[in-house]
Amino acid sequence: MLPPRARGEVSVAVTARDGGTHLKTFRQAGSLKLLFPRSNTARKHGVLVNTAGGITGGDKFRVTAKAGENTRLVLSTQAAERAYRAIKGQTGQLTTELHVASGARLDWLPQETLLFNGSNLQRTLQIDLADTAELLLIEPLIFGRGAMGEAVDNIQFRDRISVTREGHPYFTDAMRFTSDVGAHLDNPHVANGARAIALMVFASPRAEAALPQIREMLPQSAGASLIGDDLVVARILAEDGFYLRQSMIPILNLLTEDDLPRPWMI
Repeated sequence: MLPPRARGEVSVAVTARDGGTHLKTFRQAGSLKLLFPRSNTARKHGVLVNTAGGITGGDKFRVTAKAGENTRLVLSTQAAERAYRAIKGQTGQLTTELHVASGARLDWLPQETLLFNGSNLQRTLQIDLADTAELLLIEPLIFGRGAMGEAVDNIQFRDRISVTREGHPYFTDAMRFTSDVGAHLDNPHVANGARAIALMVFASPRAEAALPQIREMLPQSAGASLIGDDLVVARILAEDGFYLRQSMIPILNLLTEDDLPRPWMI
């Protein structure tokens, strides 16, 4: 008999009212919660909490968020998510759907996902942007804890990020790691030994103007490109999570106007 599996779901929608962003609908169930810290800004901050303590094979979590017209919604996580060792043949699943209406901005800023050896995780992130919607997205990944001497020779990880604007393809990124991820990352033409990576996407009329500043902050093991007139995509490689944060936080402070969610600063 298989042990019990965690289930969790969060659904939230926000609307503009009285010069700020306010809850319109909100539902949470199971092992996934969404908390709303007090804020003195017009933005609505939400912090996702996985009370199961992590994700293992057979767990299923779903997040759905809708930012209404002219709103500003910021979603982060309480701490780094952990993908633990899974029973053979059992896959953990995390599905996220984000919708951003005209004139709205959504910041999707989860902290790192830490993949332990033996983990099996499948993630999908689908984002639909309206014609004048803005998006800031960061997805950091850490492969094992280097300071603990952990191996990463048996990891199953599938990840797909798909962004559309007005229903048309806008940006897509997909990766798949199987078995000996460490050997793959050690390849000088892949990651040259890095054990931490991050993808950043910034869709905004300010994207082109922000690109030179972003590039100045990036380490040698990173790069940023302007795709179209309003989309900057950056990828960062780092030795470990500590050095990855050193690279990410200044850029996120720039693009959030120094309003990075407080859990990031703990």
